[in-house]
Amino acid sequence: MPRLAISPEFPRELGALAEPVRRDVVVAIRRFMNQAPAAPHPEQVRNARDPRVATLRLADRHRGVVLRERDVYWLLTILPDGDAWSYARGLGFGVNPKLGVIEVWDAEALERAEPALRRSAENTDQRLFEDVCDTDLASVGIDPRLLPFVRHVTTEAIMEALEPLLPPTQYAPLAELARTGSLAAAWRVLDDWRTAASWPEREGIIDTADFLAALMRSPDRAAFVGDRDELDRVLGSPDWCVFLHPPQHRLSRTPHYDRPVLVTGGVGSGKTLIALHRAAYLATQGFGPVLLVTFSRGLSDVLAAKLDLLVTDDLLRKRVEVGNVDRLAHRIVTEAEGRRPNLVGESELLRLLTDATSGDPHSPAFVLREWEQVVLAQNLTTLEEYVKAERPGRSVLLAAAEREAIWRAISEVADRLRSTGRRTLLQLAAEASTLLSRTTGDLLDDLGPRREPYRHIVVDEAQDLHPAQWRLLRAAVPHMRDDLFIVGDPHQRISDNRVPLSSVGIEATPRRLKVSHRLPRELLSWSVRLRGGGPVDGLVETMHELFGFGAAGHGARPIVVGYDSPEAELTGLVTRLREWVLDDRVPVSEIAVAARGADLVREARAAIRKAGLGVRVSTLHGMKGLEFRRVAVIGVTDGIVPSPQALTPAAEDPAARAHDLQRERGLLYVACTRAGELLYVSHSGRASPFLPS
Repeated sequence: MPRLAISPEFPRELGALAEPVRRDVVVAIRRFMNQAPAAPHPEQVRNARDPRVATLRLADRHRGVVLRERDVYWLLTILPDGDAWSYARGLGFGVNPKLGVIEVWDAEALERAEPALRRSAENTDQRLFEDVCDTDLASVGIDPRLLPFVRHVTTEAIMEALEPLLPPTQYAPLAELARTGSLAAAWRVLDDWRTAASWPEREGIIDTADFLAALMRSPDRAAFVGDRDELDRVLGSPDWCVFLHPPQHRLSRTPHYDRPVLVTGGVGSGKTLIALHRAAYLATQGFGPVLLVTFSRGLSDVLAAKLDLLVTDDLLRKRVEVGNVDRLAHRIVTEAEGRRPNLVGESELLRLLTDATSGDPHSPAFVLREWEQVVLAQNLTTLEEYVKAERPGRSVLLAAAEREAIWRAISEVADRLRSTGRRTLLQLAAEASTLLSRTTGDLLDDLGPRREPYRHIVVDEAQDLHPAQWRLLRAAVPHMRDDLFIVGDPHQRISDNRVPLSSVGIEATPRRLKVSHRLPRELLSWSVRLRGGGPVDGLVETMHELFGFGAAGHGARPIVVGYDSPEAELTGLVTRLREWVLDDRVPVSEIAVAARGADLVREARAAIRKAGLGVRVSTLHGMKGLEFRRVAVIGVTDGIVPSPQALTPAAEDPAARAHDLQRERGLLYVACTRAGELLYVSHSGRASPFLPS
């Protein structure tokens, strides 16, 4: 019975076929796996670059291309007959001698490019890798068959032009070597491509002739299917459920971590996928209930839906609870008090603060930020603690008398809330963490009974959590290995929270993702300029920078259009959406429209509904955590983005205003980077100052 592995390209090509053809293909593969009568048989490809390549006739006028060795078959793609034969003849295959993973390249295209490479090299004495010997190139995994092409490369531009023709595990170290001239840097880049199973079991020796072992070490390139259920799962699941890039696989499938782990990375680097796969792995391999948690209810619903796709076993799925921190706090307080806690709304809270600060020089908004970012952030419970406390991120110096006045106002509001049985969400989180600490104790070792509600906690969108929420999560899981697994990106922060995890008792081992697999380079470059590539704080003690973060592929540049009036802008939006849906045939479920304010969202929704397009429309906040093929962000106009209502007056608190501007910039950045294929941005009148020139 053959052993069959599926490449990620195969389900994509299969999904593009007509339904009758798809059905015939699946039936043929099942017959092939079971060696049933009328099963397709491998047919040799004449003049193939690799003699192991064959085709399988899987449907009328459609063939699958496979690489076979003994009883192992790697099903690469399915194409019309002529295209399949041509595709199969042009491929080159190998096993990376340093990583042990499978590699595929366009050998035919490389051969066609070779004369031009040679002529370019003959016209200059310069060679990009002339100071690097063959032994050093072999040390970073370069295949000997590719050395003649590498030796003809004269410039970094030519190296970049060869990228589509080379395996990424060959191109990545070469590009780094070309950029830096450092073998050590090239080794580090190559190391990023290791999976959890990259090293052979004995003495680190890689057998480049062992095709099966190479496929087993390549979870991003091959998924083995042993029966009908596994085949249906691979063919019917989204890519991210089955195929993980090496860093994603390594981080999510490492058997054990002795201390908390913090994974950071830019947009599209797969942080949420890692969180989902880590939660699924812990459900299978861990010891106790798993909580997959994020900062908002909307995002937790998205995570729950994705986890349902990833974990299809009902028993395993029940081991993972998906929620947000507010829901966790609410449940803990409810269980302790025997009734549901009442929460105060934002408008009511500001009214109470207005009453409490009457006659004071500081505004209710200033006092609210002081309460949230200093008092609750540091869990201060007395005036003496507050008077002595440092106030990071707060630029307005406060004399002792001013602090006393602010404390009185906060205490007055807290007392009024308490007398009516109400709390803010952050107060609720603080009380929940206190309740957990009383019942579990401050357990810092592996001894004693465990009364924490969870054995493992996986945190997504960590950059937007408040210190009070972090203390709750720390109290909800014991201090043991595999306790906290955290993913986030401070550059995508849309809140005022800038929390080094060490300040809330979480000493996490940092890991960084360096490649966006969702955004094309053109969109990523534009978005980084929009966001501002400078360092940001939060999660770790040092600053986070976007330097060194790149994208895996190319695509369309963002489209930025200015209009004379808001009415013309809405008309232009509808025209653009019609082109996407009717001309380009993009499903409406893969398109989103976003705007900063609720009024513009309503107007856009009405115009789109009138046009009969049915495209999703939301605020910029509502785009967080979502992904679409195409996104239109409208109303990116000066006076709307940034929103004046969201900015602290500079005279009141310059640092707070600077943080507000960065938060607004980050909000636009998050919305724009939801597009994986194409971004359209529009404004009427003067453009927002955030847009790159």
